[in-house]
Amino acid sequence: MNRLIRCFCLTVGVLVVGLSILVNPWAVSQEALPEVPRPYAGITADELIKMWFAIKYTTFAEDIQLEGDYHLIAEDGFRRNWKFLRSRILLNRESEEIDYKDMIVITAPSQVKGMGILTWTYLDPKRKQDVWLWIPSLKKVRRCSPSDAEDTFIGSDFTNDEVSTRRYGDETYKLLGEKKFPGYYLDFTKKTYYKDLDCYLVEARPKKARWYYSRRIVWLDKETGANIFEEMYDQTDRKFKTILRHYQYYTPRKYPIQILLECKNLRTGSSSTIISSEIELDQGLSRELFTQKELMRSRW
Repeated sequence: MNRLIRCFCLTVGVLVVGLSILVNPWAVSQEALPEVPRPYAGITADELIKMWFAIKYTTFAEDIQLEGDYHLIAEDGFRRNWKFLRSRILLNRESEEIDYKDMIVITAPSQVKGMGILTWTYLDPKRKQDVWLWIPSLKKVRRCSPSDAEDTFIGSDFTNDEVSTRRYGDETYKLLGEKKFPGYYLDFTKKTYYKDLDCYLVEARPKKARWYYSRRIVWLDKETGANIFEEMYDQTDRKFKTILRHYQYYTPRKYPIQILLECKNLRTGSSSTIISSEIELDQGLSRELFTQKELMRSRW
């Protein structure tokens, strides 16, 4: 059970669940929502990366809700699969303190079904997240401490840093130029993605000394600013990991939403894939859903 608790603490900020849809009396009108950011002539590396984090955390939306599957594939072909439900409410346009609130409930496999996490993330980047874990078998809510960002995410090829805790400003950024992406073949879907797509190339170096990577090369779509691919290098400057991101654009405001992520470990040959589906945006989710009381009411 302690290992399960630790795994869930590692997932904070990435997989978040919608328990139900209620009318939100504080709902933001579509006119009040900010425009979806887009690259422009003369854009700098810092501006590009800031734009990417806005896309990653859907800061241009009011709320988001989706279902997902998480696939871990070992080098020998052994597979594990988790299913989850997720939701997020953005509060940064009406609060001077809260950035967003998330909730997650795992729906499969049976060993972890029903466990849930509630996360509050603050606008102040120096303030740690508040995280509460619901364990149905114990009928208790436990408070979690944020784990080290370089730890693995649910035993996968992703780290917590890569999927949840990394923020704009954690690194320094340098624009390397523009280039066509050569394309990437994904074994999981048997498809090639982004061949010959025009991209910006940005080098990102962590500010933390002796971090688990020395630099990242980030490929950003010139049209949307979305991070489509990144290459990670270790302290000897050897590439050891790649991450592919694929998007779907939702109307009427053409939100770019990540629907597929693949992390490939070049050292071990293993890979981890996250697929999102049944995505709903700007439904007017109530902030009352994102409380400890509602966390304990989850039934899955």
